[in-house]
Amino acid sequence: MTDFTCVIAQPIHQDGIELLHEAGIRVVHTPAPDPVSLGSVLGNADALIVRSAEVNRTMLDRARRLKLIGVHGVGVNAIDIAAATEHGVIVANTPGSNAQAVAEQAIALMFAAARRVPLADRTVREGDFFAFKYSVPMIELEGSTFGVVGFGNIGQRTARMAKGLGMRVITYSPNAPDSALAEVGVKRAQSLEVLLGDADIVSIHVALNEQTHNLIGRQELARMKPTALLINTGRGGTVDEIALAEMLAEERLAGAGLDVFAVEPIPYDHPLLALDNVVLSPHNGGSTATSMSRTARAVAQHVVDMSRGQLPTQVLNPLVITNQEAP
Repeated sequence: MTDFTCVIAQPIHQDGIELLHEAGIRVVHTPAPDPVSLGSVLGNADALIVRSAEVNRTMLDRARRLKLIGVHGVGVNAIDIAAATEHGVIVANTPGSNAQAVAEQAIALMFAAARRVPLADRTVREGDFFAFKYSVPMIELEGSTFGVVGFGNIGQRTARMAKGLGMRVITYSPNAPDSALAEVGVKRAQSLEVLLGDADIVSIHVALNEQTHNLIGRQELARMKPTALLINTGRGGTVDEIALAEMLAEERLAGAGLDVFAVEPIPYDHPLLALDNVVLSPHNGGSTATSMSRTARAVAQHVVDMSRGQLPTQVLNPLVITNQEAP
């Protein structure tokens, strides 16, 4: 056993924990992922593994030995990366490890919203069999247009699946190279507005930042067809949820499928919870057994590398490394 200590803030797959143990790393689990509980155990930590837990400047001030924050997944919105950089703490995430699972979740939500699966299930259980069958309209997907907003790893995988279903696929992703679109056989929309007006299903796959906050707002939603579906497995803050709820309630949009929310967990009084034409899941798009094992091992490997004096892959703040190498 080395004196290298890793704090795990939120549950990860046992395969990742075993990798840490095999490397002789001391593992500490926090009782809760809140800043107070987490901050109380960071004083002696060399590495920290988080999924969505907040890591702020105050916590980093107390983490005198901390060398690495390993992110289980892609999203780093809850981490103060600027403060981590100032404290000389490397932040490394695990992009791609859950891409297939999230892409499958996007397609699953599309099917569930198009065929009103949750409502169908509930009405069968309540004995309202024929009322649902003869009165609730549903959407057939083959031949429809699938719009992908953001053509990274997950967006590309989702596009491939949609094409396999016989859908026409377009994307709005200004930074995506033409070669990536050509490889999947996807056409580029010249603007977000064009995509929104053309697509029958819009699937969001962008990171959350200043440019993408409320990227799909009231005006953008109004450009969509009233028969269209909105799917979001990217980040909750990219969609104006209040405007979306209003559009769904007024049937100016046929349906939606959401795995992510601006505030998680979603507040109990959120207007989306009262609607039958939206399918909700608790940000578990990447949580298949296979992807959880893959992601846990990837983030654990970052920790193992650091414990051996090696740099992890996927460093998000390379300035830390530059500062350490400077004379």
